[in-house]
Formats: sequence, structure tokens, C-alpha cells
Amino acid sequence: MTDAPASPLKLFNSLTRSLEEFEPVHPGEARVYSCGPTVYNYPHIGNMRAYVFADTLGRTLSYKGYKLTHVINITDVGHLTDDADAGEDKLEKAAAERAQSIWDIAKHYTEAYWADVKALNIRQPAHWSIATDYVPAMIAFAKSIAGKHCYELEGGLYFDTTTVTDYGRLARHGTDEGESRIDPVDGKRHPADFAIWRKTPAGETRQMEWDSPWGRGAPGWHLECSVMSEALLGFPFDIHTGGIDHREIHHPNEIAQNQAHSCSTDSGARMWMHNNFLVDRSGKMSKSSGEFLRVQLLIDKGYHPLAYRLMCLQAHYRSELEFSWGGLGAALTRLKRLVMAAAPARDAGPAEPTDRRLTDLLAKFDAAMSDDLNTPVALTLLEETAAMKKIDAGQKRAALAAMDAVLGLNLLTTERADLRVRPKTATIGEEEIEATLARRKEARAAKDFAASDVLRDKLIAAGVEVMDGDPLGWDWQPQAN
Repeated sequence: MTDAPASPLKLFNSLTRSLEEFEPVHPGEARVYSCGPTVYNYPHIGNMRAYVFADTLGRTLSYKGYKLTHVINITDVGHLTDDADAGEDKLEKAAAERAQSIWDIAKHYTEAYWADVKALNIRQPAHWSIATDYVPAMIAFAKSIAGKHCYELEGGLYFDTTTVTDYGRLARHGTDEGESRIDPVDGKRHPADFAIWRKTPAGETRQMEWDSPWGRGAPGWHLECSVMSEALLGFPFDIHTGGIDHREIHHPNEIAQNQAHSCSTDSGARMWMHNNFLVDRSGKMSKSSGEFLRVQLLIDKGYHPLAYRLMCLQAHYRSELEFSWGGLGAALTRLKRLVMAAAPARDAGPAEPTDRRLTDLLAKFDAAMSDDLNTPVALTLLEETAAMKKIDAGQKRAALAAMDAVLGLNLLTTERADLRVRPKTATIGEEEIEATLARRKEARAAKDFAASDVLRDKLIAAGVEVMDGDPLGWDWQPQAN
């Protein structure tokens, strides 16, 4: 859209715990940094909720007329097995356990993450920043703050959190509202102090290690995001996003580094935004549970990945979202109905919406998304637009396109048949399904209803839903668990 719609964009800033009107650092631009995955394993669907949220934010900024520069990092070094600065490096640990090259592991899981990004229709950012590409810059950043803000221990260089103003205010450490506490570790001056550089222990060799003024080793996880966000977006930039778990340790530590580097109280970003957790009562969200919940598992069970995107959009990003197979199935049904409702307008030539009914819906949609990305309300407005009858098809198509550009459900390029996803365990192919349906049609024409029922029951037993009277004819029945 060339002109920004009228409703001012208001977003919830975790740093101030308040709704604030978005005012870009650079007029007409929006610069956003999102904490990306640590590529030691496949991302689970809870991880991916953060990127659906960040994508929705980015799409909204584009819709509001801003030139978006979005950066997502890939953490291939430095992230320990405990966010509170203890344990082993996740990539080094995975490489040792599997007797594989750490570089191969990082490449494999980065590509798997990118496949999930594509499946969920998450737009490509302006930059994928790979942590290991920035190690020299990390060493230079650490040098710039070491004299005033850091101290050395046997294990490496540590940041003294008492040297910056109001450490931990993002997480509300030290108050009744504080959601997190950081356990003390021997040798630190203060419990919350964290590693800037971790030396490789004597007698050990890491697959990823570099020379530094503090010994051969690797950067701390928190250092990476400060360095990459400044390098690609400049300080201050507009918005920093991440999961709510980052609000407690990782992002307060980033802010402390940014304050030290800039010699100011500036947090590095004007706004800090966090999505809430995806809750799974079955216990399969943990990556240690074996068959944990990941996007490919949903696909293997017969669910189109955009059903998961829709499921995320049904809840406000700051609300907890409970995952269930029934909820995912309902989201898939809702997506199918949306695709069906949008179909008549799909091939129409777009025309500027002038019909009052459409312009009112578009204004309400803009108001919903401008109200801290209220996607649950925006979805109902999209459905109301798609269901509208006796209206110019071109105008309807343009309105749907404007809304779907923000919500990212691909309504105008997806057909019902595209939503049919064959479960991995299916024992029947589409050709056999079509042939069985043809025989059943012949049996019904011959009034041999007993034979027709046998053929229908055969398909149902094979996980196929037979849809008499529907032009699609049949669909896969997704697995419920």
C-alpha cells in the first residue's frame, strides 16, 4: 500500500510494559531484529510460533507503508545448554554425542529451519545473520567494553552487571514482578554476571574456537545478538523480538552490553516485543521426548502447515496458546472454509474497493492490526470479507489480497486440493482412491448400495474421507495424535 492507513500502529513494549505508538528511528523505515534458532536440533512448533509472530509484525509494518529491514540470526556457536550461563555449548555437545562435524550439524538444522520457514509462509528477512561470520566483530565489541565493564576469570571474560544502569529492568529482576532469578555461580562477582568470552578449558579442543585477548575459545551467546543487530541495523534500531523466555536472561544481557558499548542508558532497540509460550499438555514439546512436535510431524500426520499458522493467528501473540490435535484440526477446517469462500474472487481482476461494506471492513481490519497486532479480530474480518455475497468480485479480491498480505494464509493462490496432505502412514495412493471412487459411483448408479458401502468403508479404513456431493470428492483424514 502506498499510503499508510489512518489508524496509528500501537505495539506493546516489554521494556515499559505499555502500549506505545510506533515511531520509527528513521522516517519511513522499520528496522527489526529477531532472535533466531540455535541449530543443534530441529525447531519445535513452539519455537516456530516466535517466527510466525515476527513475520506478522513485519507484514504489518510493510502494510502500514514502512520500508522493512528484518534480520534473523542463526546461532551456530555460543548458546549453552543452560540460558543462565552454565553447561556446554549446544552445538559442541550435539557434535560430540553424534560424532559428527559441528559445521555439518549446523548446516543440516539450519536448512531444516529454513524449510519450516517456507512451509509456514514466513517471508524471507533482509538478512540471515550467521553467528560464526561475526566472530572478529564480536572480539572487537568485547575489547571496547572490557576495560570498564568486564573482568577475567579462569573460564573467560565476564560482564559485571553492576556497571550499567538498571540491569534487568526488562525482566523486572529484584522486584516482586520479576519472573526469573539467576542462580549464583562460583567465581562471579555477582550472580547475574555473564560470559562475554568462554575460554576452552586446558586440555580440551573445541571444533569451533578462535584466538582472543582472553584466550582461545568462543563468544558468549548474548554477545552475538548485540554485535549482529548493530552491524546490520545500527543502534538504536526500532524493534527487537523474541520468545518470552528471552525476556528473562538473554535480552537483559543484550541490553547491558548495548548500554556498555554505547556509553549510555540506551537499550539498543526502541521497543522490545515478546510472544508468549505455546503450551503442550502431552509433553511432546521437549526435544528430549523423542518424537517431539515439529512442523514436519504435523505434515506427516496429514495437516497442512498453514493450519498451524492459522492456529497461531487465532490467539493474540502475547497470550499463551495451548496446542492440541483437536485445535489444529479445527484450524485446518477453518482454513479450508476460508479457501472455499475466497475461491470465487480468485480469478477476478483486482479493482479498488469503493463499496462501503468493503471499505468499512478494511478500516476495521486496519484498526485491529494497529491495536498491537490483534490477529484474532483480524481473522474474523477476513472471514466476513470472504463470505460476502452480491459484491463486485474485483473489489472483493483486492480487499482479500490486502488482508491476506498481512495474515499470510495464501488464500488467493491456494486451492482446496492443495490442502490435501497425505499422512505418512497412508497405505493407499491417489490413483487407487480415484479408481475406488469410480467403482463406487458405478455401484451407486446400478443401485448396488451394498457394494457402494463396502467401497466407502474400505476408503474410510484407509484414512480417506468420502465427500458425496462435494466437487472435491474426497480428502485425507488427518491423524488425531
